[in-house]
Amino acid sequence: MMSNIDTLIEGSRELGISLKAEEIEKFYKFKELLKEWNKKINLTAIEDDKEIDIKHFLDSLTLLKTDYIKDGYKIIDIGTGGGFPGIPLKIVREDIELVLMDSLQKRIKFLDLVINELELGNIKAIHGRAEDFGRDKEYREKFDIAVSRAVASLNILFEYCLPFVKVGGLFIAMKGPDVDAELKESERAIRLLGGKVLDVIKIKLPLSDITHTLIIIEKINETLTKYPRKAGKPKKNPL
Repeated sequence: MMSNIDTLIEGSRELGISLKAEEIEKFYKFKELLKEWNKKINLTAIEDDKEIDIKHFLDSLTLLKTDYIKDGYKIIDIGTGGGFPGIPLKIVREDIELVLMDSLQKRIKFLDLVINELELGNIKAIHGRAEDFGRDKEYREKFDIAVSRAVASLNILFEYCLPFVKVGGLFIAMKGPDVDAELKESERAIRLLGGKVLDVIKIKLPLSDITHTLIIIEKINETLTKYPRKAGKPKKNPL
Protein backbone atom coordinates (compact mmCIF):
# COMPACT_ATOMS: atom_id res chain seq x y z
CA MET A 1 0.00 0.00 0.00
CA MET A 2 1.30 3.40 -0.94
CA SER A 3 2.36 5.75 1.78
CA ASN A 4 0.72 9.09 2.17
CA ILE A 5 3.13 11.04 0.13
CA ASP A 6 3.22 8.47 -2.68
CA THR A 7 -0.55 8.73 -3.13
CA LEU A 8 -0.26 12.46 -3.72
CA ILE A 9 2.82 12.22 -5.98
CA GLU A 10 1.53 9.29 -8.05
CA GLY A 11 -1.99 10.74 -8.30
CA SER A 12 -0.67 14.14 -9.39
CA ARG A 13 1.48 12.46 -12.01
CA GLU A 14 -1.65 10.77 -13.40
CA LEU A 15 -3.13 14.25 -13.76
CA GLY A 16 -0.02 15.40 -15.62
CA ILE A 17 1.37 17.39 -12.68
CA SER A 18 4.91 16.87 -11.41
CA LEU A 19 5.00 18.17 -7.83
CA LYS A 20 8.11 19.96 -6.58
CA ALA A 21 9.54 19.16 -3.13
CA GLU A 22 8.33 22.47 -1.65
CA GLU A 23 4.82 21.89 -3.00
CA ILE A 24 4.71 18.41 -1.42
CA GLU A 25 5.84 19.97 1.87
CA LYS A 26 3.00 22.51 1.66
CA PHE A 27 0.43 19.79 1.00
CA TYR A 28 1.73 17.86 4.00
CA LYS A 29 1.54 20.93 6.25
CA PHE A 30 -1.96 21.76 4.95
CA LYS A 31 -3.14 18.23 5.73
CA GLU A 32 -1.80 18.36 9.28
CA LEU A 33 -3.53 21.70 9.91
CA LEU A 34 -6.76 20.38 8.39
CA LYS A 35 -6.77 17.32 10.66
CA GLU A 36 -5.85 19.35 13.75
CA TRP A 37 -8.51 22.04 13.20
CA ASN A 38 -11.13 19.49 12.18
CA LYS A 39 -11.24 18.38 15.82
CA LYS A 40 -12.41 21.89 16.75
CA ILE A 41 -14.57 22.97 13.81
CA ASN A 42 -16.32 21.07 11.03
CA LEU A 43 -14.04 21.31 8.00
CA THR A 44 -14.35 17.85 6.47
CA ALA A 45 -15.96 14.47 7.06
CA ILE A 46 -12.89 12.87 5.45
CA GLU A 47 -10.17 12.14 8.00
CA ASP A 48 -8.13 9.30 6.50
CA ASP A 49 -4.80 10.50 5.06
CA LYS A 50 -5.11 8.70 1.74
CA GLU A 51 -8.73 9.79 1.32
CA ILE A 52 -7.77 13.42 1.99
CA ASP A 53 -5.12 13.11 -0.75
CA ILE A 54 -7.58 11.66 -3.25
CA LYS A 55 -10.93 13.27 -2.41
CA HIS A 56 -9.64 16.74 -1.49
CA PHE A 57 -6.16 17.36 -2.94
CA LEU A 58 -6.28 15.39 -6.19
CA ASP A 59 -9.93 16.24 -6.76
CA SER A 60 -9.06 19.94 -6.50
CA LEU A 61 -6.15 19.51 -8.92
CA THR A 62 -8.41 17.96 -11.58
CA LEU A 63 -9.14 21.58 -12.55
CA LEU A 64 -5.65 21.65 -14.06
CA LYS A 65 -6.60 18.80 -16.43
CA THR A 66 -8.45 21.49 -18.37
CA ASP A 67 -6.60 24.20 -20.27
CA TYR A 68 -8.90 26.89 -18.96
CA ILE A 69 -6.74 28.23 -16.10
CA LYS A 70 -4.23 30.66 -17.60
CA ASP A 71 -1.22 32.41 -16.05
CA GLY A 72 -2.12 35.31 -13.77
CA TYR A 73 -5.86 34.64 -13.84
CA LYS A 74 -8.00 36.14 -11.09
CA ILE A 75 -10.00 33.30 -9.54
CA ILE A 76 -12.63 33.13 -6.78
CA ASP A 77 -13.47 29.91 -4.92
CA ILE A 78 -17.05 30.23 -3.66
CA GLY A 79 -18.11 28.25 -0.60
CA THR A 80 -14.53 27.05 -0.18
CA GLY A 81 -15.11 25.31 3.19
CA GLY A 82 -11.74 23.87 4.24
CA GLY A 83 -10.06 25.53 1.24
CA PHE A 84 -11.08 23.31 -1.67
CA PRO A 85 -10.35 23.55 -4.52
CA GLY A 86 -8.62 26.91 -3.95
CA ILE A 87 -5.64 26.09 -1.70
CA PRO A 88 -4.40 22.99 -3.62
CA LEU A 89 -4.75 25.01 -6.82
CA LYS A 90 -2.74 27.88 -5.34
CA ILE A 91 0.02 25.56 -4.05
CA VAL A 92 0.62 24.29 -7.60
CA ARG A 93 -0.18 27.52 -9.49
CA GLU A 94 1.49 30.39 -7.63
CA ASP A 95 0.82 32.69 -10.60
CA ILE A 96 -2.94 32.93 -10.01
CA GLU A 97 -4.59 35.62 -7.90
CA LEU A 98 -7.05 33.89 -5.59
CA VAL A 99 -9.98 34.83 -3.36
CA LEU A 100 -11.47 32.20 -1.03
CA MET A 101 -15.01 32.93 0.12
CA ASP A 102 -16.96 31.20 2.88
CA SER A 103 -19.97 32.12 5.02
CA LEU A 104 -18.51 30.74 8.26
CA GLN A 105 -16.10 32.99 10.18
CA LYS A 106 -14.39 30.03 11.91
CA ARG A 107 -13.40 28.59 8.55
CA ILE A 108 -11.99 31.95 7.46
CA LYS A 109 -9.84 31.98 10.60
CA PHE A 110 -8.54 28.53 9.64
CA LEU A 111 -7.87 29.60 6.03
CA ASP A 112 -5.99 32.72 7.18
CA LEU A 113 -3.76 30.46 9.28
CA VAL A 114 -3.15 28.10 6.34
CA ILE A 115 -2.29 31.01 4.03
CA ASN A 116 0.18 32.29 6.62
CA GLU A 117 1.73 28.90 7.50
CA LEU A 118 2.14 27.91 3.85
CA GLU A 119 3.46 31.39 2.98
CA LEU A 120 1.07 31.73 0.04
CA GLY A 121 1.02 35.09 -1.74
CA ASN A 122 -1.63 36.91 -3.76
CA ILE A 123 -4.48 35.15 -1.95
CA LYS A 124 -7.10 36.26 0.57
CA ALA A 125 -9.98 34.67 2.45
CA ILE A 126 -13.19 36.65 2.85
CA HIS A 127 -16.14 36.02 5.14
CA GLY A 128 -19.60 36.41 3.68
CA ARG A 129 -22.35 35.09 1.46
CA ALA A 130 -22.25 34.88 -2.32
CA GLU A 131 -25.58 36.74 -2.53
CA ASP A 132 -24.00 39.79 -0.83
CA PHE A 133 -20.54 39.79 -2.41
CA GLY A 134 -22.06 39.11 -5.86
CA ARG A 135 -23.68 42.57 -5.68
CA ASP A 136 -20.52 44.29 -4.40
CA LYS A 137 -18.81 46.38 -7.11
CA GLU A 138 -15.38 45.27 -5.89
CA TYR A 139 -16.24 41.62 -6.67
CA ARG A 140 -19.06 41.63 -9.20
CA GLU A 141 -17.91 40.58 -12.70
CA LYS A 142 -14.25 41.00 -11.69
CA PHE A 143 -12.99 37.42 -12.05
CA ASP A 144 -11.63 35.41 -14.98
CA ILE A 145 -12.87 32.23 -13.32
CA ALA A 146 -15.20 31.36 -10.45
CA VAL A 147 -14.97 27.80 -9.12
CA SER A 148 -17.10 25.96 -6.61
CA ARG A 149 -17.19 22.53 -5.06
CA ALA A 150 -20.03 23.61 -2.78
CA VAL A 151 -22.95 21.24 -2.27
CA ALA A 152 -25.92 22.88 -3.96
CA SER A 153 -27.99 22.12 -7.04
CA LEU A 154 -26.68 23.71 -10.22
CA ASN A 155 -29.50 26.25 -10.68
CA ILE A 156 -28.68 27.60 -7.19
CA LEU A 157 -24.90 27.45 -7.74
CA PHE A 158 -25.19 29.38 -11.00
CA GLU A 159 -26.95 32.27 -9.26
CA TYR A 160 -24.32 32.28 -6.51
CA CYS A 161 -21.34 32.16 -8.86
CA LEU A 162 -21.99 33.62 -12.33
CA PRO A 163 -22.37 37.22 -11.06
CA PHE A 164 -18.67 37.15 -10.06
CA VAL A 165 -17.48 36.23 -13.56
CA LYS A 166 -16.53 38.87 -16.11
CA VAL A 167 -17.93 38.59 -19.64
CA GLY A 168 -15.65 36.18 -21.49
CA GLY A 169 -14.74 34.44 -18.23
CA LEU A 170 -15.81 31.05 -16.88
CA PHE A 171 -17.60 29.41 -14.01
CA ILE A 172 -16.42 25.85 -13.28
CA ALA A 173 -18.78 23.76 -11.15
CA MET A 174 -17.24 20.63 -9.62
CA LYS A 175 -19.93 17.95 -9.31
CA GLY A 176 -20.44 14.20 -8.98
CA PRO A 177 -20.88 11.76 -11.87
CA ASP A 178 -24.58 12.33 -12.67
CA VAL A 179 -25.27 15.85 -13.88
CA ASP A 180 -27.49 15.49 -16.94
CA ALA A 181 -30.84 16.02 -15.18
CA GLU A 182 -29.48 18.93 -13.12
CA LEU A 183 -28.06 20.60 -16.22
CA LYS A 184 -31.39 20.22 -18.01
CA GLU A 185 -33.20 21.83 -15.05
CA SER A 186 -30.67 24.67 -15.04
CA GLU A 187 -31.00 25.79 -18.67
CA ARG A 188 -33.21 28.76 -17.75
CA ALA A 189 -30.90 29.85 -14.90
CA ILE A 190 -27.82 29.73 -17.15
CA ARG A 191 -29.56 31.85 -19.79
CA LEU A 192 -30.96 34.40 -17.29
CA LEU A 193 -27.54 34.87 -15.65
CA GLY A 194 -25.69 35.44 -18.92
CA GLY A 195 -23.99 32.08 -19.38
CA LYS A 196 -23.82 29.17 -21.79
CA VAL A 197 -22.53 25.62 -21.37
CA LEU A 198 -19.07 25.42 -22.91
CA ASP A 199 -17.95 21.97 -21.82
CA VAL A 200 -18.83 19.03 -19.56
CA ILE A 201 -15.75 17.01 -18.61
CA LYS A 202 -15.87 13.65 -16.81
CA ILE A 203 -12.71 12.94 -14.83
CA LYS A 204 -11.81 9.77 -12.95
CA LEU A 205 -10.02 10.62 -9.73
CA PRO A 206 -6.56 9.01 -9.71
CA LEU A 207 -6.08 5.87 -7.59
CA SER A 208 -9.83 5.50 -7.08
CA ASP A 209 -13.03 4.39 -8.80
CA ILE A 210 -14.62 7.82 -8.31
CA THR A 211 -15.73 9.86 -11.32
CA HIS A 212 -16.38 13.57 -11.01
CA THR A 213 -17.67 16.11 -13.51
CA LEU A 214 -16.41 19.59 -14.32
CA ILE A 215 -19.15 21.77 -15.81
CA ILE A 216 -17.67 24.72 -17.68
CA ILE A 217 -20.00 27.69 -18.17
CA GLU A 218 -18.87 30.61 -20.30
CA LYS A 219 -20.14 34.08 -19.39
CA ILE A 220 -21.40 35.57 -22.65
CA ASN A 221 -23.52 38.47 -21.31
CA GLU A 222 -23.48 40.67 -18.22
CA THR A 223 -25.64 39.38 -15.39
CA LEU A 224 -28.82 41.44 -14.87
CA THR A 225 -28.51 43.70 -11.82
CA LYS A 226 -31.37 41.95 -10.02
CA TYR A 227 -29.17 38.84 -9.66
CA PRO A 228 -28.08 37.45 -7.30
CA ARG A 229 -31.26 37.90 -5.29
CA LYS A 230 -31.13 38.60 -1.55
CA ALA A 231 -29.61 36.05 0.84
CA GLY A 232 -31.69 32.89 1.11
CA LYS A 233 -33.83 33.59 -2.00
CA PRO A 234 -31.79 31.49 -4.50
CA LYS A 235 -32.02 28.44 -2.24
CA LYS A 236 -35.69 28.92 -1.34
CA ASN A 237 -36.84 29.66 -4.88
CA PRO A 238 -34.27 28.49 -7.48
CA LEU A 239 -34.36 30.02 -10.96
